[in-house]
Amino acid sequence: MTDVPFGFNLGSSGEEPGKEPRPGDPFAGFGGFGLPGGGGIPDDLAGKMPLFAALQQMLSAQSGPVNWDLARQMAVSALAGAHRSPTPVERSQNADAIRLADHWLDPVTALPSGVTAVESWSRVEWVERTLPAWSLLCDPVAARVVGAMGSIMPADAPPEAAPLLGMVGQVGGLMFGAQVGQALAKLAGEVLGSTDVGLPLGPAGVAAMLPDNVAEFGRGLEVPADQVRLFLALREAAYHRLFKHVPWLRQRLFDAVDAYARGITVDRDAIERAMSDVDPQDPESMQRALQGGMFEPSVTPEQQAALARLETLLALVEGWVDDVVAAAAADRLPGADALRETLRRRRATGGPAEQTFATLVGLELRPRRLREAATLWKLLREDRGADGRDELWRHPDLLPDADDLDDPAAFVRRSGDDGLRLPE
Repeated sequence: MTDVPFGFNLGSSGEEPGKEPRPGDPFAGFGGFGLPGGGGIPDDLAGKMPLFAALQQMLSAQSGPVNWDLARQMAVSALAGAHRSPTPVERSQNADAIRLADHWLDPVTALPSGVTAVESWSRVEWVERTLPAWSLLCDPVAARVVGAMGSIMPADAPPEAAPLLGMVGQVGGLMFGAQVGQALAKLAGEVLGSTDVGLPLGPAGVAAMLPDNVAEFGRGLEVPADQVRLFLALREAAYHRLFKHVPWLRQRLFDAVDAYARGITVDRDAIERAMSDVDPQDPESMQRALQGGMFEPSVTPEQQAALARLETLLALVEGWVDDVVAAAAADRLPGADALRETLRRRRATGGPAEQTFATLVGLELRPRRLREAATLWKLLREDRGADGRDELWRHPDLLPDADDLDDPAAFVRRSGDDGLRLPE
């Protein structure tokens, strides 16, 4: 075993050159890597140290702070045992449900349909179709943390250690990719459609549902399967109306994440301490480092403000969908109220995958104030109709803020007295 500064142990993989990697070898089959500044690992060194050769092969395609190729492969591998493509019957049922849902939504919102295509996804397909959005969400935060890892250089480190220390940032991207891949696999087992976490994760205009997860969600609810499917289709179609016809909304959500990332200050001492226990021969040591808070950044007041803005906007989005779907389903779906409450509880508590992302990059994927936001949109609809409610989406400055969620009725009165005027 060769020790480099601050205890990051790099040594032989234990495999003889030319032999097949042992089963489950986490360093096999991935593409290569160049050291920061151009260089790469010298051929003579890589030949003598098989682990370096494996790392070089594994990280070559990494072009950002997260190794997304590894994230995808980790997620797909974790889902392989339970993979099942939707049947033609399920695809037809979902398409019919989305079409009917769009028809029911027409009278209850001023926003027209945003659906241009309907698809049914397996869990693996959900991962592959949503990866571009996850990259936008995770890369800003990961870039700051991984950048800090790559900048760690003890004052007494010898010059020849610099190339090895430069590997640290890319190994951090690898570790981020592994952790994100595992979380995506968990989340793929929970989500019901392309917009289920309140963000536009899939391609624009593509309404998608996951039949396996929809069936699992409805199990034990004593609501007919076609009602469950139609209720979830209403939610999916409603999200697409909002994201299609409120052109600033998607960027506003992602900008809130970016604002959070810009304020990150990383505890370098914590990273050094965590990395001292990482052994590349022991993949579980990387997992322990991640779970031990290695990537948890220090939260500043500016970041808290950015997260509050994101949380409020997510609550307003989900609250609007909640109210629109409730209005559309009234007197049509007998089980709508039970399904609505089940989803509210599910979103309020969050699952293990959501908690993983919160720990990894500080992102809460669930709005804490959904009920208050839904009440606010309901009061607006009752006071001024669906058109008047939806007029608030015309500009971000017209939307309620976090304080307004404390007293929705006061916001309705005030906005009615003042009119929907933009601030001077």
